[in-house]
Amino acid sequence: MVTITVNYEGNLRCKATHGPSGTTLITDAPTDNHGKGESFSPTDLVATALPACVLTIMGIAAQKHGLNLEGMSAVTTKEMSATPPRRIARLVTRVTMPLPSDHPQRAMLENAAHTCPVHKSLSAEIDAPIEFIWKA
Repeated sequence: MVTITVNYEGNLRCKATHGPSGTTLITDAPTDNHGKGESFSPTDLVATALPACVLTIMGIAAQKHGLNLEGMSAVTTKEMSATPPRRIARLVTRVTMPLPSDHPQRAMLENAAHTCPVHKSLSAEIDAPIEFIWKA
């Protein structure tokens, strides 16, 4: 179990503290929702958690098979709903792989990405495709 403590600091800004490490981060409301947009918004953190989780789970799977995935990266684009209620509507994640498309562990790695806990925890209402770009 992990405890995250969040304190409201005013002006739509929160400070979150990760219990086990004491690491802190700041969130701000985005400019399109009354905020200053000076840091990650809460929904930006979801869009950050997704690719971080995907790469972490793929890294764990790669380690089990003796693969080096250094240089792997991911970009997630977040789209908010156009109509109320305000929510994340779409998270498109593109994973760039340092391995060729004909790599024998390709299916295993792509499957690992789709089993990441964040991806599995998203509402079915969120369109969250994961695309892969393999080294030519």
